[in-house]
Amino acid sequence: MKIIIIGGVAAGAKAAAKSKRNLPEAEVKIYTQDTHVSYSSCGLPYYIAKDFEDWHKLVVRTKEEFEKSGIGIFTEHRVTKILPADKKILVKDLHLGTCEFVEYDKLIIATGSVPIVPDIKHKELKNIFTVRTLEDGINIRNAMDKAQNITLVGGGYISIELIESFVKNGKNVTLIERAPFILSVFDEDISSLIQTFILENSNGLVKIINEDTVSEFIEGGINTESAGFVKGVLTAKGSGFETDMVVIAAGVSPVVDIAKEAGIELGITGAIKVNSRMQTNIPDIYACGDCAEKINMISHTPVWVPLGSTANKEGRVAAINACGGAEDFEGILGSAVLRYRTLNISMTGLTEKAAQKLGFDTVSVVITKRDKAGYMPEVQNVTLKIIADRRSHKVLGAQAIGCGDADKRVNTISMGLVSGMKVEDLLDVDLTYAPPFSTSIDILISAARILKSKLN
Repeated sequence: MKIIIIGGVAAGAKAAAKSKRNLPEAEVKIYTQDTHVSYSSCGLPYYIAKDFEDWHKLVVRTKEEFEKSGIGIFTEHRVTKILPADKKILVKDLHLGTCEFVEYDKLIIATGSVPIVPDIKHKELKNIFTVRTLEDGINIRNAMDKAQNITLVGGGYISIELIESFVKNGKNVTLIERAPFILSVFDEDISSLIQTFILENSNGLVKIINEDTVSEFIEGGINTESAGFVKGVLTAKGSGFETDMVVIAAGVSPVVDIAKEAGIELGITGAIKVNSRMQTNIPDIYACGDCAEKINMISHTPVWVPLGSTANKEGRVAAINACGGAEDFEGILGSAVLRYRTLNISMTGLTEKAAQKLGFDTVSVVITKRDKAGYMPEVQNVTLKIIADRRSHKVLGAQAIGCGDADKRVNTISMGLVSGMKVEDLLDVDLTYAPPFSTSIDILISAARILKSKLN
């Protein structure tokens, strides 16, 4: 059997490894236009921050290691066409410029996502970066060393991690976000707290411009050193300031062009539509990772949430089914965690605004409490928000921030969401307790009690 995989970062690399383990005799090949396979994009901000020096540590498995296990790796090869009727793909060697047809029995599409670059005047100037590949991380870190004033476009997960990277290295950062607050994926009452914390805990190095967009990048002077480089930013509302470099982190979009051209159906989110076994509408073609649509486990509606953890799970399931197995991927909750210096930020399930858009009659509670016994030296506060449905009393989602163990509470909620937990069920959860780990009445239980009172 010939199993061909397009893309080789998280989902593609996992699919290849699992396929070879399940069918050792199969011919398994990865084609990717990237220069590396199987690396951690999520680790790029921490490499940029100089938390570690060697970027090779981000490589999970090298090309040589894949090939040693019998998996063919073709880096810097772009798949330009899928021919389902002939069960072939057309591949272009980006070095030689040559093209060839490659046959497959099973095809797994793991083309991932690409950064969205808004239509900004002079966006082609040097020292304007996006964040996706290992080369992007290396280039941003090198440019950071020569810069003092850095501009970030967009206020999502990556931008928050990059602010930490730049502030840690003593750089001035200006972030421009079109929403009223950064991290608009959270509810506004939580994202406003996150923004306040960042501004108050950045030694005056961070400025955030909300409800504005970049209209133009300004080129440097006419001398040889600055010509062609970005030296300033203009916003739609008329703000202007100097900058030494720019990182555009305004979101990503799924890479679906060759799939769409081949007649593979896209979902309402614009990503490739798949069933629970990662199958597309065309027999023997699967899709997984950032290019594939997901199902939200609470609303049971199609969503597109590109996360590395999900990509790995989907790559495994796609491989199992491509190899003749039968395994389902039931969906996602959108669980996520990140940090800004000492502030831990986490969420799972639906936000209140998302739940209301879906027609839920929401009831929520926001509570701040210590994460450990008050006399313990490492005690910190956690602010927790839990959202429930008024009619069914089912928990819909949770968000938590704080210098304490915020993610521990969110992970507990995520387990309950999978089983359709009600607020009353949360009251009966037998959580562990010892002074270094929690209070005798954990913040989860306290929040559930208040929420039950509101529901009643």
